[in-house]
Amino acid sequence: MVNAGVVRTIIGIIGNVISFFLFFSPAPTFYKIIKNKSVEEFKPDPYLATVLNCAFWVFYGMPFVHPHNILVVTINGVGLVIEFIYLTIFFIYANKHGRKKVLFCLLIEAILFAAIVLVTMLVLHGTKNRSLVVGIICDVFNIIMYISPLTIMAKVIKTKSVKYMPFWLSLTNFINGACWTTYALIHPFDIYILISNGIGTVSGIVQLILYACYCFREENDIEADNATPPTGGLPITQPSSVPA
Repeated sequence: MVNAGVVRTIIGIIGNVISFFLFFSPAPTFYKIIKNKSVEEFKPDPYLATVLNCAFWVFYGMPFVHPHNILVVTINGVGLVIEFIYLTIFFIYANKHGRKKVLFCLLIEAILFAAIVLVTMLVLHGTKNRSLVVGIICDVFNIIMYISPLTIMAKVIKTKSVKYMPFWLSLTNFINGACWTTYALIHPFDIYILISNGIGTVSGIVQLILYACYCFREENDIEADNATPPTGGLPITQPSSVPA
């Protein structure tokens, strides 16, 4: 019989690998910032939010808050470092206003995080009480991050185009949510990882359904446009390629 702990660890490792690639997915954006030596219209908001989210999950996974969560600590610790690298690059190439915004937001996040840590350690006693409070906070932030694509989904429905919703990112988000949902269901059961990642899994499914619907419709529209002759009934012909 397969040991449940071994299965949980394997699924957690798979989840860590997927999460690692998700953390690295904005890398091309920051390569572009370095190359152009300008942040242009890019915003630091998602990376600032992810920093706080990772920090809370690292705290949640500590033995004195919620034991037996080393995989949660490791991947969110790595994510925290990656997000700080992104913000450092943004800070270097941002204008004065952008730099002030990053510093101000990080200061607020540091104060909030420190306050939660102090209250948890000084007021709450025992891992049960600590994991309850910190787990709820982590879930709130994780759910916000998982439902953030709602605006993009609304745009897909409005424009009937999936160009603003990359397929591979939607698929990876779904697999990531499914992995961590499965991880949470295996003993020892973890309701806090389950709630946010269960919502993330549903969000991923909805994104993939939307992609399937509107991608298929786009292909049909393109085929219809190509098949429709212009005014006068003459078919459109592609020019022959001319050798150099």
